[in-house]
Amino acid sequence: MKVVRWLIGLMCIGAFLYGNFLVFQGNLLIKLMNIILFCSLFVLFRVIFGPTAADRIIAVDILGVLIIGLLALTSLFYEQGFFMDIGLIWALMSFVAALAFSKILEGRTLDD
Repeated sequence: MKVVRWLIGLMCIGAFLYGNFLVFQGNLLIKLMNIILFCSLFVLFRVIFGPTAADRIIAVDILGVLIIGLLALTSLFYEQGFFMDIGLIWALMSFVAALAFSKILEGRTLDD
């Protein structure tokens, strides 16, 4: 059953890449944004169905990195600098949240 799931997943990824790069006629930045959004679906799956709390915390951290990348590409596409500012703020907040989650996960309080 696990092999069938992997094959179905690989076929979905292949179909997405074929449609994104060979069928869709758009700007390269839009294609890269599509890839980041597609990767976000996999990360959200891990956040919801993660087997342990540590897996969920890592998935939330990876989702933050994907959002920062999406904001950087959006900044390049629209040629507006404030998206980069939002990305920097998001990176700092994501770092602090990852530290807080890891302290809580090991059983300590935030005051320790």
